[in-house]
Amino acid sequence: MLTKVYNMSGEQVGEIELSEAVFGIAPNQSVVHDVVKNHLANKRQGTQSALTRAEVSGGGRKPWRQKGTGRARQGSTRAPQWTHGGIVFAPKPRDYSYTLNKKTRRLALKSALSAKAAETAIVVIDEIKMDAPKTKEFAAFLKAVGVEGKALVVTAAADTNVIKSGRNIEGCQVTFANLLNVYDIVNAKKLVLDKAALQKIEEVFA
Repeated sequence: MLTKVYNMSGEQVGEIELSEAVFGIAPNQSVVHDVVKNHLANKRQGTQSALTRAEVSGGGRKPWRQKGTGRARQGSTRAPQWTHGGIVFAPKPRDYSYTLNKKTRRLALKSALSAKAAETAIVVIDEIKMDAPKTKEFAAFLKAVGVEGKALVVTAAADTNVIKSGRNIEGCQVTFANLLNVYDIVNAKKLVLDKAALQKIEEVFA
């Protein structure tokens, strides 16, 4: 599976063969769905909290006598059916995270990469490098290589200049090879890979 390699000016500088083991498998949509769902669940803070009838202040006195008034019997003004009453089964802080098997996560990542390769949505760059944080120059680079809308730019290692250059561009996200995840790949329209990052991905997952 050959793909073109461009420089940051948008000029083709060669070709590179993508690994069939990483970019050429039949995508497993079910596994991708499971991993995306897991990713979103693990991101949840779980800090929501509301008060039950036991925790709402007041309501200690019975509002009226049990019989003889013609009204429904009531034991407290803080029962759920009352205004200012407690919440039934009130949500409390909890941990939503759970784990998936390593093989499942690896298969999902390879499936997401293979799907992008099949859509020709992978752009390989010879070297992604910025001398200084320049958003305008980074936006010009993305335009030169034909990337518009949501894009995931992957470098081999953390590069402060590249991160700062891309973070203010709407829809653009910069990450590095060892932090690549299924959700970010699926969420992006185009995957922009540094050549060194591509080699690292293939080393780990091939």
